[in-house]
Amino acid sequence: MKNTIFILLIVTVFVMFLFALGEAKEAEFVLKYSVAAMPTVAHAQAVEVFAEEIEKLTEGQITVETYYGGQLFSQEGQQNAVRRGALDMTNTGLNWLADQIPYLNMLAAPYFFQSYDHMTKVMNGDIGKEIANDVAGKTDVRMLASWYMGTRQLNLRDIGRVIKTPSDMKGIKLRMPNSASWLYMGKALGANPTPININELYMALKTGTADGQENPLPNSIKRKFYEVTKYTILTGHYVNPIISVINEDKWQELGPELQEKMYAAEEKAREFCDNLIMKQEKEGYDLLKSKGMIFVEVDKDLWKEKVLGHYLQDKEMTAKWDMDLYEKVQKAAQ
Repeated sequence: MKNTIFILLIVTVFVMFLFALGEAKEAEFVLKYSVAAMPTVAHAQAVEVFAEEIEKLTEGQITVETYYGGQLFSQEGQQNAVRRGALDMTNTGLNWLADQIPYLNMLAAPYFFQSYDHMTKVMNGDIGKEIANDVAGKTDVRMLASWYMGTRQLNLRDIGRVIKTPSDMKGIKLRMPNSASWLYMGKALGANPTPININELYMALKTGTADGQENPLPNSIKRKFYEVTKYTILTGHYVNPIISVINEDKWQELGPELQEKMYAAEEKAREFCDNLIMKQEKEGYDLLKSKGMIFVEVDKDLWKEKVLGHYLQDKEMTAKWDMDLYEKVQKAAQ
């Protein structure tokens, strides 16, 4: 009888061990992270930093498969893929999120953020956390961290005239990403916004399908737009956060302990991206000048008055804004 009990005890312990082992295997996560950016740009390199850091912090419990250049989904489709659960993670922007949550249009408006410090303080602070919870509840997309993509400038082909004011932009075919919020920005800048996929933009500029585009200097350099454009108008119209997001169901599946490690890995990636972009922006001016780019200084106060004013005068749009949040964000710049 004693031998039988002992054997049963051994069998029970062995079964419990196998069960625990099975649970451990179930707790392993492989996250698919796809972005439209080419692997050489800063925020794509930051994805690799995130992937390496989260694997290290979780001792392999979370691994990340990375895809670049729109391999899995286009720039227009990647956020919806995360929302549906067809993709685990991507990088997106307030302009894309605003298509589902209209009040975010105010955070995506030109001259809304006054500096890099203002943007990152808002987006990676308490205000950003409130927005992230709201976005997750309404879209099934969880914002994890806002990296610095750079400050957007206008970049034009030789169109026979130099742009100095928003009025000068009339009739210019300005490439914009294909979302309602981005296209609205193009109108506010005074142009004729033309939706073109980022991977088709070089040829569009070369052939004249587009007269210009607007991007941070590092992006324009990486995609060699200087080969098919002549002028950079230093409007500095949008301090651009690029937001690392994850499918909300996947996020909840991770649980609190792994979520904290995800935030830690995101912070490492954010620091890498922000520092690299600021370095590239400083070096980009001289590099583009050496390539023959002509830089045009403008009256930024005038641009802010006209362009941000275009948004503020649109009562149909501002009726959907959260003006209390608007004031809260502006006070954060002080």
